[in-house]
Amino acid sequence: MKSAKKSRVSGITRWFKLKYILLLRARGGPAIVAKGFSIGLFIEMFTLPTFGLAAVLILPLVYFTRASLSGALVGFVFGKIIYLPIAFLNKRIGHWILPKHLAYRIHFYPHWLSDIVKDGLYLIVGGIVMGAILAVLAYFPVRWILEIYASRRKEKRKQRKAFLAALPKPDSDMIN
Repeated sequence: MKSAKKSRVSGITRWFKLKYILLLRARGGPAIVAKGFSIGLFIEMFTLPTFGLAAVLILPLVYFTRASLSGALVGFVFGKIIYLPIAFLNKRIGHWILPKHLAYRIHFYPHWLSDIVKDGLYLIVGGIVMGAILAVLAYFPVRWILEIYASRRKEKRKQRKAFLAALPKPDSDMIN
């Protein structure tokens, strides 16, 4: 029983490692993956108060900008990790941007529901602004890191090719 459980865990680990390598080696290069990461981060910053609208927004944005969907999903998960510390800032920015008359009660809702709607609106507006800023700021470091990885990989392949070329070739007489 333990070996089956261990093989399942190692299989999942191998799958994640494969997906990680495929993401790093994505067709189109680091710019497309970094663009996808930025889109995922941007969408996550304002979709938490909208109760799961992210998939509806990520797919068309990735398609129209020709970005990496897997990069967008990684950015989306990263956004979930950093959302709670940034949510306070999102709400403050929403208060600064939205007009002051929203500070009053929305008249056709009960008072408690009016407060929830206003807070959600502040989070969405602030999240759009913060998401755009974070997306632009995250694009360049992610692209830079992926370019470094690609150049190191290319250099290792070049060294390996040179090493294999330097090896003596077997004679056909020695094989027979």
